[in-house]
Amino acid sequence: MKIYTKTGDAGETGLFGGARVSKADPRVDAYGEIDEANACIGVVRAAGVPADTDAMLDRIQRDLFALGAQLADGRPDTKKTYEGKTRLGDEDVERLEGWIDVLESELPPLTSFILAGGSPAGATLHLARTVCRRAERRMVTSPGVQPTQIIYVNRLSDLLFVIARVVNHRAGVQEVEW
Repeated sequence: MKIYTKTGDAGETGLFGGARVSKADPRVDAYGEIDEANACIGVVRAAGVPADTDAMLDRIQRDLFALGAQLADGRPDTKKTYEGKTRLGDEDVERLEGWIDVLESELPPLTSFILAGGSPAGATLHLARTVCRRAERRMVTSPGVQPTQIIYVNRLSDLLFVIARVVNHRAGVQEVEW
């Protein structure tokens, strides 16, 4: 199979199920943003993070790949599974919330806003967080997105913020207050 198909040369792309839509379609924007967030997380992992956070980020990348596939599926009632999931569920959101609670326990409480930055991994996690927020905004305007999918991405941006703080804290990098 070749990487190029020439089927997108006229500004359209195919969804799972065979439907053709404009590359400017809100659904395409949404899964494109999810793909970008996933790539940012890949850069973070390549920069090196502690094993516990790396394991979390690995699971998140797999969830995001499945979510992107779900968003690219134009069939609202499909039973097809992606990475073993038909849809992200409440248990996936609860897992993210549990990780947030565990990681926040090792951090000093926030007393003001902080500037994004710190170590290379911490700064890239902040970038991933902002891309995740953009993906959430795109998902809200995309038809067929399930509420749990939006909640998952919202919680994920919170988690990425906390992981950025943890990575910087463990590296001895001070947060810069605004």
